[in-house]
Amino acid sequence: MGQPSAAGHEPTVELPVIAARKLAAATGEEGAEGQLTIPRPRQVDGETGSVERPVRPASTAVLPYVGSAASKRTRGLRAWMITAPVDLVAMLAPLLVSTQYWRGSLFLAGLTVAIFAAGGLYHARRHVSILDELPSLCGRLLASAAIVAIIAALRHESVEYVSGFMRMVALAAGLVIVGRIITRSATVLARKRRWVEHNAIIIGAGPVGVELARLLRRYPGYGLRFTGLIDDDAPSESGAPPLLGGIDDLDKMIAMVEVDVLILADAGAPEATLMEVLRRPECARCDLWVVPRLWGSHAQGRLPDHIGAIPVVQARHTMLSGPRWAAKRASDIVFSTVALTVLSPVLLLCAIATLIDGGRGIFFRQERIGRYGKPFQVIKFRTMRPVDEHESQTNWSIAGDRRVGPIGRFMRRTSLDELPQLWNILRGDMTVVGPRPERPYFVEKFSAEHPDYAMRHRVPVGLTGLAQVSGLRGDTPISDRARFDNYYIENWSLWLDVKVLLRTIAEVFRGGGR
Repeated sequence: MGQPSAAGHEPTVELPVIAARKLAAATGEEGAEGQLTIPRPRQVDGETGSVERPVRPASTAVLPYVGSAASKRTRGLRAWMITAPVDLVAMLAPLLVSTQYWRGSLFLAGLTVAIFAAGGLYHARRHVSILDELPSLCGRLLASAAIVAIIAALRHESVEYVSGFMRMVALAAGLVIVGRIITRSATVLARKRRWVEHNAIIIGAGPVGVELARLLRRYPGYGLRFTGLIDDDAPSESGAPPLLGGIDDLDKMIAMVEVDVLILADAGAPEATLMEVLRRPECARCDLWVVPRLWGSHAQGRLPDHIGAIPVVQARHTMLSGPRWAAKRASDIVFSTVALTVLSPVLLLCAIATLIDGGRGIFFRQERIGRYGKPFQVIKFRTMRPVDEHESQTNWSIAGDRRVGPIGRFMRRTSLDELPQLWNILRGDMTVVGPRPERPYFVEKFSAEHPDYAMRHRVPVGLTGLAQVSGLRGDTPISDRARFDNYYIENWSLWLDVKVLLRTIAEVFRGGGR
């Protein structure tokens, strides 16, 4: 769980039997006896670069038992991995009776799964109940069935064919509900037996956080194993679990106790501090659940959820990963391939114009910073020649520079000089929509001046971005750009990408480039 030291050994904190028993008594957990050896995180001395010293948690080195053998093997399971395949099987099962309507059945299965996904029916839930899901489930089944019925009626004039197909649809819908009942019952059973559970840290040692800790210890049906509290202030209630550390120690504790889930309760830290910590890569990889501060403030359109009648809402991921990243990357490949093919005559004309305007050396390559701070070579059509490499890396803007000819100025104003970056997108260096790439000199400068700027690099840089289509180009505040870029990352959807692209096209035709 920790990184080995230079000597090949990990420093450890040994928990004696009596400490484990005290912890079990304080938290209501049984079976936490025995000697646990937990690696303590290390920190490299910034002055010498070689001296390492242990980083102490804020209040105690006592850590809870981190899970059963079965739960460790099932840590990678997610809700959609169980329900989505069962839904597909249920929708396609009528083909075992008759293959006459196989095309319609395949279309119905794909459409239903897509509608379920859009409606959040594959999201994880803490309180699992088929009765909670049934209204939304039936409504979305009826919607998909209605769409398929309309298409079938338009394609086939035979009433007998359409009625037969709708009987198959009704059978498939019934099997989906049966499949959901089975998967939900299996999920509850697996959680209660602790076959499937995820380690969770509660952020906030106030009354709500302490009560959530008690509930998770007492009721395993929520699928979470409480591993500790994180807060800057110690719990005020007697018998409360000990703190793992302060807010700033959160990312270290996540790695130490192998946490998958964070629950934000009533932390005493300012919101700005919490946001800065939760955006760290180690924290952003965890599922984040939030206790609403106001009654009834759960997200509209989602099924209400709770832990022991304490309402919780699952927050959106602050990083693009998993299926969301796969969908974005697939759309990038399709878009860049089609664009390079369709725009090849335009690319050829731009290359010829660049050759006429500035001579040999059509393309301009420059180091930029991409995802996770990794450098790459961005490709553009050359619109001017810098005096030297230092000027190229450190000159912020060349607007109005006399070395930019009329052709180069036109290409920059219409953003045609950016078209070769479609190759960067196809290679995976960039994405179609994302924060615009910047040079290492300015990344370092802006990251030091604006705390949120470095968080832009959670995702690949883009050909266009929300900040740019919102008028933040050229000499505009860097803090505003960073805020728009982080908003885009934390609220990403394919439709948001489409909106940014449409606004980019409008900007190009208006000549709103540099």
